Amino acid sequence: MRALVSPNIFHGAIESSFDGARARRLWRIDDLKGKKYILIVSETMPKLEHFAEQFGYVSEYETKDYSPLLDRILEGERWQFRLTANPVVSKMNGKIMAHITPEFQKKWLSSRAKRLGFSVDENEFQTVQSKWYDFRKKNGTGSFRIRLLSVTFEGILTITDAKQFRETLCNGIGREKAYGQGLLTVVRCKNVK
Repeated sequence: MRALVSPNIFHGAIESSFDGARARRLWRIDDLKGKKYILIVSETMPKLEHFAEQFGYVSEYETKDYSPLLDRILEGERWQFRLTANPVVSKMNGKIMAHITPEFQKKWLSSRAKRLGFSVDENEFQTVQSKWYDFRKKNGTGSFRIRLLSVTFEGILTITDAKQFRETLCNGIGREKAYGQGLLTVVRCKNVK
């Protein structure tokens, strides 16, 4: 339960599941049918035995190759999506401020969509959850406070640039990826025009 309010705990556990140098990995906690799931996207396969044991889920995990999904991405297709991200704006004084209203959160995503390889219609997606995290991160001399807004978007998108969209799926969207932000997941729409 402590890890669910302090994403830095999950970040450390995820990083320890990989051999070699540190690299950017995307992850997100999803609630589906009353259960919590952690999704991880990485270039290499993690070793999740210790991670699962640490959080009390021995042998309850699976890994899959991302390539078959990436190979199916085509321009013009419409996909259902879920994104958990940290929508922020940089002010003139250098301060980073969270977008706290659904209206500005949606504008944040819409304004980035084209360069990320997709488009969204404001009537076909919404914010479904907004949650503040406030925790301390240790560094060499002590600790510092991290406060971030996590917003989950769901809806329909249209792929406009397949190559760029594949990169977006692998690299994520926005800031605070180390703390479970930025992972975009998609499922092909079957009956959406």
